[in-house]
Amino acid sequence: MLAYIIRRLLLIIPTLFGIMLINFVIIQAAPGGPVEQMLAKLQGMETGIATRMGGGSEVSSSSEGGYRGAQGLDPQLVEDIKKLYGFDKPAHERFWLMLKSYLVFDFGDSFYRDESVIGLIVEKLPVSISLGLWTTLLVYLISIPLGIKKAVRHGTPFDVATSTLIIIGYAIPGFLFAILLIVYFAGGSYLDWFPLRGLTSPDFDQMGTLEKLLDYLWHMVLPVTAMVIGGFATLTMLTKNSFLDEIHKQYVLTARAKGLAERQVLYGHVFRNAMLLIIAGLPAALVGIFFTSSLLIEVIFSLDGLGLLGFESALNRDYPVVFGTLFIFTLIGLLLKLVGDITYTLVDPRIDFDSREG
Repeated sequence: MLAYIIRRLLLIIPTLFGIMLINFVIIQAAPGGPVEQMLAKLQGMETGIATRMGGGSEVSSSSEGGYRGAQGLDPQLVEDIKKLYGFDKPAHERFWLMLKSYLVFDFGDSFYRDESVIGLIVEKLPVSISLGLWTTLLVYLISIPLGIKKAVRHGTPFDVATSTLIIIGYAIPGFLFAILLIVYFAGGSYLDWFPLRGLTSPDFDQMGTLEKLLDYLWHMVLPVTAMVIGGFATLTMLTKNSFLDEIHKQYVLTARAKGLAERQVLYGHVFRNAMLLIIAGLPAALVGIFFTSSLLIEVIFSLDGLGLLGFESALNRDYPVVFGTLFIFTLIGLLLKLVGDITYTLVDPRIDFDSREG
């Protein structure tokens, strides 16, 4: 097992390199980078000043340094802006310098926020952790028992009714369900039971410990509910199908023939084998819930988390934040996949990764 873990850890290095290289090439090819945006702002300021003065600035017919927004601006100013954002070096050199910094977890500072990338991530992390942990916990607490019960009562009215509700919940996008929750329960048109925005109330610092906990949970109800509704459908059906597949195998019939109680058969034999497939999907589910699924929910409920940070950074071409978060999230995702593999052996000791090649 140790040899397998070492191989997987070593494999993370080329995987990270490939992901960072592909995204670097794609982003560099996209128009509207930070230099272009700054030049456009300066050009707009000059045009506005000249218009108010009753004249216009001379616009050269050629671009300075390949930037269309540089027309009419001092070439030295353009070079200073390029140096400010690190674009005075060729692309391959910028990529190499970025990798060297990332090896020591130095992600630099944001182009547009007066803060380091690590500082921004730490600042936004509580929101994403809150959404991710509560959503994951509730999804698994609902999906696994419900999936097992559906498998045991396959084809019964209970199975049909719950499948219908699951399909309806899965068909409604999380952001649309969030809007419905606001309309009905956050003072939209009917009830005003829950707060509309934020992770805590404005007077949170003046509250006692119990009041802070209740206030925090009170704010979490609607956004977490919106994320759970669409998230538990896939896991529920995966659990049901996995248990159905195991229930009809020969070892289950043998266990029943030996006189074991149905509960012993289900949780002593079937559960261990059926859960392997579910555990395999846990790392991907965690990454998805923590870093991607919460974007629209954060926007709707005014929660300033990692999803919103990544979205705004991509729009603003804030490259240090984009690549820094990409590196961290990818690394966490790869490590979680390794943790999932290790968990296999805890659930079923018969699995031996050391016997695999390479």
